[in-house]
Amino acid sequence: MDHIDGILTRKEMTFQEAVDYFKGRVPVTAEVFYQIAEEYRSLAFTVSGYTKAQILKRFYDELLAALEEGRTLQEFRSGINDFLEAKGYEGLSPLQADLIFRTNIQTAYNAGHYQRMTDPAVLKLRPFWQYDAVNDTRTRPSHLEMDGRVFPADSPVWDIWFPPNGFKCRCTVKTLSRRQVEQRGLTVETTFPAVAPDPHFGSNPAKVRFEPDLSGYPEPLVKAYQAREKENPSEIRV
Repeated sequence: MDHIDGILTRKEMTFQEAVDYFKGRVPVTAEVFYQIAEEYRSLAFTVSGYTKAQILKRFYDELLAALEEGRTLQEFRSGINDFLEAKGYEGLSPLQADLIFRTNIQTAYNAGHYQRMTDPAVLKLRPFWQYDAVNDTRTRPSHLEMDGRVFPADSPVWDIWFPPNGFKCRCTVKTLSRRQVEQRGLTVETTFPAVAPDPHFGSNPAKVRFEPDLSGYPEPLVKAYQAREKENPSEIRV
């Protein structure tokens, strides 16, 4: 998978796993979102600054269309701004649109990528994963410290350090065969890294914890979890 910058312009990069992941999310207000335990927030979707269900649903629909139809950042911003302005709101600035689009689209792509990487056939051939940061002046120090590090595919490191690991994070994870690890002289680490992801990004969005306690959570969120459990009984859990 290319770095996230490519996702902003390349329409052919859609794939079904990303769409399926995003369809499993439920629009909720930011207040509700941040009351949800961090490891379960991948079940929910929100946009800070908006509380009306109709507005949140439109953001959700525009992002889902971007995934399903390969729409670009510019198309997303144009579509959502037409809607917001018609409802009496200010349109999104380029920076706001970029943050919302980039974070949600990359999360969906990485969740879809994770499903492909954890296919038993793929794991058998490529049992090691390597963290890959963009490695430029915009890369955060903690992400840069993870760049190039290799861990077994089943390492608990990936429960914490699977991208995105912060807002506008451009990191990805590559799969490696045993032969590639040996030929490149890479070290497979088994100890947990001392660095941590950015706040609120310390969980793997592609993994749903087994039997979470959703008591007190919004009913649509509970139903979404139950539906996803029914549709994906073989999903990898911890």
